[in-house]
Amino acid sequence: MSKDNNSNKRKIRPWMEYKLHIVVFILVIIAELIGTQRIFLTKTISIVLMPLLYAMVLGLVLFLAKPIKFIQNHESKVSEGLLILFMVPLLAKLAVSSGQSFNALSFAPVILLQQLGNLGTIFFALPIALLLGFKRESIGMTSSICREPNIGIIISKYGVRSPETRGVLTVYVIGTIIGTVFISLITSLATALPLHPYALAMASGVGSASMNAAAIAPLLSICPSYMSDEILAFSGLSNLLSFCFGIYLTIFVALPITERLYRWLEPIIGRKTSASIEPDSYEDEESMKHHKLDKHIDKLSAKRLMDWVILLLIFSFLVTCGNYVATGASFVNSFIGMLILSAMAYLSVILERISPHNISSIIWVSIIGIILALPMVPTAQYIVPFVKCVDLTAIVTVYLAYVGISIGRDWDQFKKLGWRGAIVTCFVILGTFLCSASIAQICLLFTHSI
Repeated sequence: MSKDNNSNKRKIRPWMEYKLHIVVFILVIIAELIGTQRIFLTKTISIVLMPLLYAMVLGLVLFLAKPIKFIQNHESKVSEGLLILFMVPLLAKLAVSSGQSFNALSFAPVILLQQLGNLGTIFFALPIALLLGFKRESIGMTSSICREPNIGIIISKYGVRSPETRGVLTVYVIGTIIGTVFISLITSLATALPLHPYALAMASGVGSASMNAAAIAPLLSICPSYMSDEILAFSGLSNLLSFCFGIYLTIFVALPITERLYRWLEPIIGRKTSASIEPDSYEDEESMKHHKLDKHIDKLSAKRLMDWVILLLIFSFLVTCGNYVATGASFVNSFIGMLILSAMAYLSVILERISPHNISSIIWVSIIGIILALPMVPTAQYIVPFVKCVDLTAIVTVYLAYVGISIGRDWDQFKKLGWRGAIVTCFVILGTFLCSASIAQICLLFTHSI
């Protein structure tokens, strides 16, 4: 208790937490040096391990390792307070990609409609989560495929220490570990269903590069070779659209549906098990619902504005270093790209606080990024080449290093989600894949494309 009190009395500004930022830098470099590793279980099924997973796990391990004294409650709290700010450059990268893909959408109506299949996870997985005893965690777990952009949405809406955030992070972690294997299996089995390979290729684009690659491998192996180019094209564009526009589907459609369905179903089929964590056991639950959690970036002041600038510079530098190790891209161009994304993020968090209708920074950064990157807008020719130098996974790797450190304090509650979380994760992936494939099949038939 005294340790927490001492931590709370420390008034060091977040960018001056050199120990935390240096540790994150080391974790990111280690993770990127290990690189992506693929473990083949069979010729068509493999486990793909990526640097972003290593960074998060290493951050968690540093907190949980008892002999280690330099990452403790204070550092975990600081990391937690930085997550909302650091997720905005990540969403800026997605927004720029959205603007660049504007022309492609006019040539891909089927793939665009197929994105509605991502809502299937709600109807497949939410009842299962409730039957297994999850409470509001189930909203974070089942409102999306629970990849990087969805984590940002849930954290922004509900708060870092909310049950919804624990839910989305649980499915993210489990999905990262078993998702590639599971989607490889269901893709292989789905070829026996009356679904065209093109529909299955579109369904593989769930917004995760590793899952997309894992799903396509068995499909390319099973289908005739003359279909390979089309399968890759459909899959790649679908994955791009899921990554770029999935956040808007989640914000405006999926989350409202999940909330309403939860309120209806929970009294009927909800149960209490060892996985049930009542909302009042979460610290500062009500404050998180109203965006009062983050004491570092909550109100505008000259001091806080300067803190944001320095923190975003630190974040940009960490990402650029990781990006250089991972891809070998120009350090200078990548850093400029990160500065552009950080500038969008900076403007967005300011607009969130001065706009009269409390419009989220997620919405602001999406609007700004898309408009500036549209091919017909003059700014695109200056912005896009630099932003393209920054690999999305490099941003996510740094972000998840902070996430790993921040969730250490709540590890006991994460453990309560256990094997039940793995079951929900499988239904989340299954619901998204099957519904997307079914909608794609109908659209392809309707347009006489097959």
